[in-house]
Amino acid sequence: MSSPLRFGFIGAGAIAYSSADSVNRHPHAKVIAAQDMHAGRLQDLQGAKDIPKGYATAQELFADPEVDVVYIAVPNKFHVPLTLEALAAGKHVLLEKPFAMNLPEAETAAAAARKAGKLLSLGMNQRFTERAQQFRSLAQEGVFGEIYHAKAYWFRRSGIPKLGTWFGDRELAGGGCLYDIGVHLLDLCLYIIGNFEPVSVFGTTYTKFGHRGLGEGGWGRSDRSEQHAFNVEDFATGQIRFANGATVSLDVSWACHQADGNRTDVEIFGAEAGGAALAGKLYRRVPDGAHVAYDAPGRPLIHPHKDRFHNFINHLRGEEALCVTLEQALMVQKILDALAESSASGKSVQF
Repeated sequence: MSSPLRFGFIGAGAIAYSSADSVNRHPHAKVIAAQDMHAGRLQDLQGAKDIPKGYATAQELFADPEVDVVYIAVPNKFHVPLTLEALAAGKHVLLEKPFAMNLPEAETAAAAARKAGKLLSLGMNQRFTERAQQFRSLAQEGVFGEIYHAKAYWFRRSGIPKLGTWFGDRELAGGGCLYDIGVHLLDLCLYIIGNFEPVSVFGTTYTKFGHRGLGEGGWGRSDRSEQHAFNVEDFATGQIRFANGATVSLDVSWACHQADGNRTDVEIFGAEAGGAALAGKLYRRVPDGAHVAYDAPGRPLIHPHKDRFHNFINHLRGEEALCVTLEQALMVQKILDALAESSASGKSVQF
């Protein structure tokens, strides 16, 4: 294993900038190469983050013997094809969410990683907030008792990533808010409660704003010249039932009518206690029947973008366990696909 670990970036979009900072903050890692099909974007990223090598094609970057790890942050349609090429070239891969366009694709990538003996993981940054770590520990310690229900929601009032870009194009993205921010929320909820064993899913998705040119948010790079049609969901809701009888309700929107611009949390309902993980609130019943609420200690947010890279790097160095396992990532993809399938059929999907 080389030191520092040398990263090559595929994709020079908005997320690449903070990701490059995250890698370069690690004392044993460095971004040394980047690739993007748009020469101007590539040059902007190289200049801003002092990346010495720039490539016109992904294949050129994969052929670079100095690159140890490939970070892929491109439209979802290309996640798995590029992952397979990188693995075949002997590279480890850290992949942006979602895993794939569908579960069979994700399973193909996972099998290729195992066969190649290379590390493949997803950058699920929401796991690395201090609140998430605190409440996962509380759940593991049994503070909540039996967790019988969790309510996970992420409502944006106007948060569609730049209308006209690939985010709203089903052929390139696979889905809308469900596969963009819903994947983060679902993964975070299951991670906190420690339950990745669903037995059934029922979901419904809606498209109410994006196709009318409404609901655009501030994230991403606008490129109206692309003019991709908006044909994905901008609101999704679902119910997931687990083998132990527990349930999770999932609600996510890119755009909806609400008072606040952004509301998100994972609320936990247990036999002994409840809580709101992202708000840092824990609720317990005391002998007189009242409920006590207190702020969980610690900062509400550490550096989730940095820490997902640092966990990946430290795992490769043999220093800590991998936080996002392939098995968990595959299950999240399976649930997302089931929610979309259920919406299309109007029926529950049984696992």
